Amino acid sequence: MVASRENFPLLAELLAEQQRLDTPVARFSAAHDGLRPGVSVLAPQLIPLTAPRPGEQYAFEVDLDSCTGCKSCVAACHSLNGLDENETWREVGLLVSTNRAQPFTQTVTTACHHCADPACLNGCPVLAYEKDPITGIVVHLDDQCIGCGYCVLKCPYDVPKFSERLGIVRKCDMCQGRLAAGEAPACAQACPTHAIRIVTVVTAGTSEISNFRSQVSSTFLPGAPDSAYTQPTTRYVTKRPLPETLIAADAAALRVQPGHWPLVIMLTLLPAAIGLALAGAVTLVPADPISPSVTYYVTLFPAFTYELPSQSVTYYVTLASWVAGMTGLAASGFHLGKPLRAWRIFLGWRTSWLSREAIVFGAWVAVATAALVVPALIVASATLGLMGLFCSALIYVATRRHFWRAGQTFPRFFGTAALVALALPAPTAAALLLLVKLALESRTYFDHSVSARLQRGPLVRAALGRDLLGLAAVILLLALPGVAALAALLAGELAERYLFFRAVDAPKMPGMPV
Repeated sequence: MVASRENFPLLAELLAEQQRLDTPVARFSAAHDGLRPGVSVLAPQLIPLTAPRPGEQYAFEVDLDSCTGCKSCVAACHSLNGLDENETWREVGLLVSTNRAQPFTQTVTTACHHCADPACLNGCPVLAYEKDPITGIVVHLDDQCIGCGYCVLKCPYDVPKFSERLGIVRKCDMCQGRLAAGEAPACAQACPTHAIRIVTVVTAGTSEISNFRSQVSSTFLPGAPDSAYTQPTTRYVTKRPLPETLIAADAAALRVQPGHWPLVIMLTLLPAAIGLALAGAVTLVPADPISPSVTYYVTLFPAFTYELPSQSVTYYVTLASWVAGMTGLAASGFHLGKPLRAWRIFLGWRTSWLSREAIVFGAWVAVATAALVVPALIVASATLGLMGLFCSALIYVATRRHFWRAGQTFPRFFGTAALVALALPAPTAAALLLLVKLALESRTYFDHSVSARLQRGPLVRAALGRDLLGLAAVILLLALPGVAALAALLAGELAERYLFFRAVDAPKMPGMPV
């Protein structure tokens, strides 16, 4: 028998339906038939025909109903921008429902959201970001970047990417050169279903700004980080109601973060330097006509106690503080991808705590050096050091990451300074303080946060090592106070600072399980 439409009514129905489908190819063909020469076919459909008005800006709009997760947008972005092999400015993720009775999946394409209040711009210490006053596009200035990576920590969407090859951070700029020429961004032009396009949204300067903020905060995207922080402008649209049970497919994935060893060393030695300066300030006593000097009994090793006048103790402690601080600051330079540009680090002092830290510690270097000649300046050195340590803590608190919240970061940083200040003159007090600090840190092991699961899982050995070093330091401080106890104390604090970076919870847009 010969197959025919009459023999297969379903086949006839499917063929008829195919002829009625409004596919991207059909739309392209219809647009091309009536197009005048020299004009792009896709641009009028994918980008606005007019520039943003005051109070508006360009933004991505993603049609979730059309996104198939094919990653054509990822490939086009990678190819056009000449990205490194493992560098991506646009990614495709997945949302899944936690309700097994009502399964639901949704693919999501995401890039920079060109936020109304960009955290990357606010945190950059060298003003390597700017928000275009006309288009609202957040642009990264590659020639300004020093490669500190602070914008990577500040952005809650994992948008800026550090390039090991170039030593700088790079990110999506919405293909602003193509937009200026009347062409759609590479991702939008490559999408076979036209799921991505550029629209204008109201962000500031009109009475609708409050409505925009509340709408973004509540309806940005399920499974995404809190949008109230930066006010992302990307619009995700769908005709289907999204279930309230949607979460990112990789929500349970544990991602160990980079160790940042230069910063680990810096943030261990600088508090230690400040602690030594505090100890030196205590030994600095005013001259007395009757007793011109005070004798201190300093235990450097068990069974070796030295009698030193206050002036000698102050000098040696000041010298030790200077050496520790300078070593820590020198180590921080190895964290930068472009250290020769670091002189610009003060430029962002109005908004960046990293700039403020650099300014304060720059002043500390001058005062701490002068204190080697004028002992009375050790008090000013300690004061400036405490101010700098305050800025250091706020660098991480400002990222709004749970593990780096103020209740954890300030006790860690200032606790190190206090422990070092007490280690030699009051070892028993230092041991008790260290026990309190260990107890405070242990609270992060047992909750349900990402950081706790990291420390109970991939980082369990590092967490155990930190506790063992801390307990060893407690025993040495009580039984054999001296340099060995101080060394054990610093080793434990180094391990704690290592966990501080590796166990932090890093927010990101929904992705695939890893």
